Amino acid sequence: MKIVLPLPVTLTSLFIVTLTGEFDTPWHLAGPHRKAAMAALGTPRLRLTYHPTPWRPTAVTLTYEERRLMRRSRQHLAVSSTAPPHASPGSVQASRAVARALAHTHRGLLIDPLTHAALPAHDPEPAAFDLTDGWLGWDIQVHDDATCPPCNPADTAACDGLTITSRGLRRFALPEITLDGAACAHTLCATNLLRTVATHLVTGHLAFAVAHPEARRRAIDDHLPLPPGPLGVRLTPCEPASTPGRGSIRRLRVGPATGTGPAACLKVGPPSGFTGSLNDWLCATQSPARATLTSIAA
Repeated sequence: MKIVLPLPVTLTSLFIVTLTGEFDTPWHLAGPHRKAAMAALGTPRLRLTYHPTPWRPTAVTLTYEERRLMRRSRQHLAVSSTAPPHASPGSVQASRAVARALAHTHRGLLIDPLTHAALPAHDPEPAAFDLTDGWLGWDIQVHDDATCPPCNPADTAACDGLTITSRGLRRFALPEITLDGAACAHTLCATNLLRTVATHLVTGHLAFAVAHPEARRRAIDDHLPLPPGPLGVRLTPCEPASTPGRGSIRRLRVGPATGTGPAACLKVGPPSGFTGSLNDWLCATQSPARATLTSIAA
């Protein structure tokens, strides 16, 4: 089965820089993204917007020191990039490089509202793009009605109350991916698997956008191989593929592939023919023989 994903004309990415003083200090950007950033600055591809008010997050994970710095902030900057999908990841890297430089100069926080995380401002933006370099966040929840026994990693069927959803794939015109129904003891296994799936999806999606800059749709296979070996995942739409007035798939669920009816949502689960439970499958993806699971080649 093919799953059709929309490719929008443009994508907007946003970063927040908190300020404890006035925005009047000269700042300097060096490194591999300087040329692209300076060329884009002042255009929709890279715009700085000053706000003379504090920025108050609703769901950002901060350390004690970061919360203290947030309370001291009185103004903030919004660093945004609006560009076509084929301009990624260069466009978003350039905007994040500028946000890093501003946060470092003004000794403020660099916040990514999409991943709900603060990023280290003192680190320069890497030259090479790596999805795991702060571009992904994870929303980890346990069902309200879940009854989990004491943690026992050896018990693959201990409970099924864990839900993990990615944060950040929308930046690249992809739905977020979700795994639902795993045992709480397998949080690390589940996150590793989702990270691998996300890397594979983003790599293929960016390559397609560059090769077909005018395309407005992309069809992908509902089965995703995870080399080495035959083990893989199946993608199934987990929300309506067409929302009135929007026409987008917003989330991909990762879970067992059951049934053959029309797809209503995107789910990542065991490949067809896998006879064990979702937790059995998660454990199998983490076996020593699959040590390269988290480094799929482009």
